[in-house]
Amino acid sequence: MELYNTLALLIVVAAVFGYLNHRFLRLPATIGLMVLALVSSLVAIGLGKLGVDGVLTASQLVRGLDFHTALMQVMLSFLLFAGSLHVDVRALGREGLAVGAMATVGTVLSTVLVGGAFYYLLPLFGRPTEFSYCLLFGALISPTDPIAVLGILKEARIDKRLEIRIVGESLFNDGIAVVVFVSLLQIAQFGAAQATPTAIGHLFLVEAVGGIVLGGVLGYGGFWALRSIDNYQVEIMITLALVMGGTALATALHTSGPLAMVVAGLIVGDQGRELGMSDETREYLDKFWELLDEILNAVLFVLIGLEMLILDISRTTLVVGLVAIVVVLAARWLSVGLPLVLLKRFYPFDRQTLRVLTWGGLRGGISVALALSLPDSMPRDLLVGITYVVVVFSIIGQGLTIGPLVKRLGLSTGPPAGGGPNSSAH
Repeated sequence: MELYNTLALLIVVAAVFGYLNHRFLRLPATIGLMVLALVSSLVAIGLGKLGVDGVLTASQLVRGLDFHTALMQVMLSFLLFAGSLHVDVRALGREGLAVGAMATVGTVLSTVLVGGAFYYLLPLFGRPTEFSYCLLFGALISPTDPIAVLGILKEARIDKRLEIRIVGESLFNDGIAVVVFVSLLQIAQFGAAQATPTAIGHLFLVEAVGGIVLGGVLGYGGFWALRSIDNYQVEIMITLALVMGGTALATALHTSGPLAMVVAGLIVGDQGRELGMSDETREYLDKFWELLDEILNAVLFVLIGLEMLILDISRTTLVVGLVAIVVVLAARWLSVGLPLVLLKRFYPFDRQTLRVLTWGGLRGGISVALALSLPDSMPRDLLVGITYVVVVFSIIGQGLTIGPLVKRLGLSTGPPAGGGPNSSAH
């Protein structure tokens, strides 16, 4: 019952905040929910200092939630599958080289740039930190969050070619980031001798390549099942089983569940929607996954806001976090710009495109989850606090301004569209 009560509380809070946002704030749903959760957390912290007993109970509930497990092993697969269902696979294929370069070379380059910068910056604030820990922070803060990106981009009618680059990169670079993060974590914990190039190569092969292969098998298996029947209830259940069973199988095989779900979602969304579903099934399937996506997004961003209740962010951590915002954005600009400059012959781009790619690279729940997975033997509180400051700025600051920026640069294709959470990716 304790788990049920916790989930019930999260849904109730998300529903109340969703109502207040829609009724009064009218911010994009993900941003509005997180703002309300943050404000509520700050109010609760103030009440806690005044000795209000109920705040302690709320803090204990939040502390009892394993954010890393809830997001990385449960929610993420559903959110990525729902997001990739509506991606234009043909457009993604045309941008494949650029997307691949940003998701791989860009992520690794950003990790090194952020890690190197913090190795020299942290001593200036009286917090000297080992280089391996700085690289860990670079790895966890470098990937753009597909959940945040898909949730925000629906409000900004970006040029389709630019949109597919941002969405495609955000869907794939989390798998690369997890491999980099796990490799660096092994080095930090056991020394460089244990993390040989062979070991890292094997980890990449099993996690990333294995996840993509598994996703292909699941996707085409699901497509075959969908094409062989015409019953929308059963077909929706098949997609649900594909995500849940596929995630469990990926965990058992030690491959990347998120990458598997992205690939499976792309195949079902393209081949399955076009060749394996009736119009009725397509309509019900879209509504089901859009609704599930909205609910999980609401719970996730409420959770991010409520994490403030249990974080101990000192003044020094806050200042370092503000500096980190600048460092992370600069690293994002360089790590995106360099691969695109090298590919300029095949994928022409201009300064305005680079600005949007930089500013549209939102950080979100994945960075928070990776930071919270760090062991206590490391400077965990410092890195979690810095990560939290960067993520809050990214979602609120960048999320609220990406639309106006796109319009000011003349890259908007029209007024904001209504519809489901992934309408921008249609």
